[in-house]
Amino acid sequence: MQPLEPTLATFQNPLARYFAATRPAFITASLMAALIGLAVARHATLDFDVTLAVVTVLFALLAHAGVNVLNDYYDALNGTDAQNVERIFPFTGGSRFIQNGVLTLAQTRNFGFALLVGVALAGLWLMSRSAPQLIYVGIAGLFIGWAYSAPPFKLNSRGWGELCVAVGFLMIVVGADFVQRKAFNVAPFIAGTSYALLVANLLYINQFPDRTADTAAGKLHWVARLDVQHARWGYVLIVALAYLWLLLSVVLAWLPLLALLALFAFPLSVKAMRSLLQHAAQPQLLGEAIKQTIAAMMVHGALLSLALILSKGST
Repeated sequence: MQPLEPTLATFQNPLARYFAATRPAFITASLMAALIGLAVARHATLDFDVTLAVVTVLFALLAHAGVNVLNDYYDALNGTDAQNVERIFPFTGGSRFIQNGVLTLAQTRNFGFALLVGVALAGLWLMSRSAPQLIYVGIAGLFIGWAYSAPPFKLNSRGWGELCVAVGFLMIVVGADFVQRKAFNVAPFIAGTSYALLVANLLYINQFPDRTADTAAGKLHWVARLDVQHARWGYVLIVALAYLWLLLSVVLAWLPLLALLALFAFPLSVKAMRSLLQHAAQPQLLGEAIKQTIAAMMVHGALLSLALILSKGST
């Protein structure tokens, strides 16, 4: 049974209301990205600062929360969520907090920017405990998260959404490693790429149920630009790139052999891929495929992190 959409009656407690507006279930994607980055640092046999690690994770979660809230705000402004009748809640079509009168436009906007102010403060604290260059990661991440849906950039509407998501989540991996290492290194870029691609694929498949509304609102991502029968192959391409990158990284000894554990997520990606290829033109039948896409990225990230920690100090 599909979960009920939020109403003011079910969220009378303001704290619960604002917490739920961040779409916490999706924020687990940032949690996993941060854990991969910390696992990369741990793998390098660095002195590991637990306090910095905890603040890094909270920083990543707060940033993702702010981006989610602002995305709801800007999608309400352009009208895409209001006219989305093919959505699969809670995965697509936004949080419905604005459309169902749980929060106003102004409340959503103010909350989103307040979260980003909190992100900036947390980032400054981390930078003071790590190294000044961390600011580059923070600025890049915040810009991508804001410009993804905000005018005048509206990067997702211009076909840059998947790249934004992949780069944004890769920045979380890089940033989490940087805080411990206090310097940039190629290792988190290598380790985080396959996971970042799988997160981008979640955006990609979610756009099929939203395709009609997004097209009408001028959100011309690739699923909206392409014919459905052609667009579905984009998912296959991203899956192939993710797992081939993992294999190549192990073959070239960029990642330890144990990193192949992350391939246990591949069957989940294949199940989602087969479902999308069959039902791309019937978006209401994609609920299970979306769940499998989420499961694949989380299993992949968890096993990759575990492999890096267990292979500490090896190549």
